Amino acid sequence: MSPRRKAPPGAARIVNRARAALLGAAVGDALGATTEFMKPAQIRDRFGVHREIVGGGWLKLSPGQVTDDTEMTLCVARGIAGSGGWDLKGIADRFAHWLSGGPADVGATCRRGIQEYVKTRRLAAAPNEWDAGNGAAMRMAPVALYALGDEQLLSRLAVEQAHITHHHPLSDAACVAVGKLVQRGLLGKPLPGLRAAADELAARHPEFRFEGYDGEATGYVVNTLRTVLDAFFSTQSFEECLVKTVNRGDDADTTGSIAGAIAGARYGLAAIPGRWLRALDGTLQEELSRLAEELVRKSPLFAGTSTR
Repeated sequence: MSPRRKAPPGAARIVNRARAALLGAAVGDALGATTEFMKPAQIRDRFGVHREIVGGGWLKLSPGQVTDDTEMTLCVARGIAGSGGWDLKGIADRFAHWLSGGPADVGATCRRGIQEYVKTRRLAAAPNEWDAGNGAAMRMAPVALYALGDEQLLSRLAVEQAHITHHHPLSDAACVAVGKLVQRGLLGKPLPGLRAAADELAARHPEFRFEGYDGEATGYVVNTLRTVLDAFFSTQSFEECLVKTVNRGDDADTTGSIAGAIAGARYGLAAIPGRWLRALDGTLQEELSRLAEELVRKSPLFAGTSTR
């Protein structure tokens, strides 16, 4: 048996940021669910600036309750953590089980893709011009954690998990970009390194140019990523990034969730406001924290290392 090598430099910080990525995604989901499908003017009239987790919204949620964004993220995380390695079928089976339970909300493309998997057992939906929604990008954080240390692996797995429900080049590109942003945040890369990932996305697909974006924050993955990236790169804290994101309304639970994953990885656990974390269900917090550590310790960066 080969000797186990020491954990990578900054291992404790990386694990902290991994937890922040998953918890940040849930916090952003819960914060944004309140303003989902609202317009910025409606949000200003009702809240001034929406910055507290109060529930409500069109789903009439309890304060701290999460939506399909976090629920599908959990399916991905559980599918990976519960296996000996990458298990796309395990993820798809968890999606199917989740859908069979009648979730309060599920996107039309996700529903169609999961139902097609249940019927055919094919792990990749057929290419579809209508699949450029944000339902695959919103569940990327666990993939980024599992593939940490290998961006080529990340790119392959990002597309594989996306194609269970979404098979469109813009969705694929968004998933890879979100994964790279989360990974570079986890590794403590300087901000220009994160910006390079966003600029690479816009260079390949100019639709994603985001500087000063003030358009709609809809479920079209281009609008989603432009909203998130503009907020992330124009603010300097986890809280302000999420507040700016969810006050754009529209698909605010998903923009909030993606922004929370990226900003959590960038700023770390201590940057997430305690009042927001306390609003989440304690059992959910514990599971997300545990899964984050399990996933990142399975990654190429940690492979073969001692946990001591």
